[in-house]
Amino acid sequence: MGADRVTDDEDKSGISRKTLLKAAVMGVPIPLLFGGAVPAMAGETGRLLDPTPFCEDGPTLQQPVGVHFKPRSPARDTFPGSGTPLKVRGFVVNRSCRPLPNVLMDFWHADGQGKYDGIGYAFRGHQLTDTQGAFKLTTIVPGPYPGRTRHIHVKIQAPGLPLLTTQLYFPGEPRNSIDVLFDPRLLLDMYDGVGTYVFVLDTTGTPAPASPRTQH
Repeated sequence: MGADRVTDDEDKSGISRKTLLKAAVMGVPIPLLFGGAVPAMAGETGRLLDPTPFCEDGPTLQQPVGVHFKPRSPARDTFPGSGTPLKVRGFVVNRSCRPLPNVLMDFWHADGQGKYDGIGYAFRGHQLTDTQGAFKLTTIVPGPYPGRTRHIHVKIQAPGLPLLTTQLYFPGEPRNSIDVLFDPRLLLDMYDGVGTYVFVLDTTGTPAPASPRTQH
């Protein structure tokens, strides 16, 4: 994976200022992003800048499901396996930047060598966002394969809303420039093995819980 680099948009804790501002907009406690560690905003006066209205830019981009999706994945937020450790943290929100709880998220990706498990459920699993719209995934960095850069697939289904199918990408990857599906709007904010992302669903309300839930 490409080398991570701290830019002017990041504090020295590694959490990008953009991510901090997104959390602040949603009124979600920032410690949820990184397991309770509240970062110091290096060089700041303590005043948050006006946040970019990222939720108003529109819902998260749809992408193809691909040929490797399998239904009925296990309920889990940790994918066991050998490889470079990776944590993905973030939120699911509506266009008003309000957190959406009880959203079904189904993740799947290739192993470190760029191969998918077509027999079992390695590097596959689903989870629900918590009461503050947060999700977390502990896994490994997926490998690239011919024609594709490194990426993570996800299906996102809130009760009563259309299914969102998309992919997450990694910054600094050489193959980003040759992957026809790559889109910079789907880049993870990466630092020290942790990536963050906020998914925006095409709604202004908070969907009511629905039961039972089924996977697509």
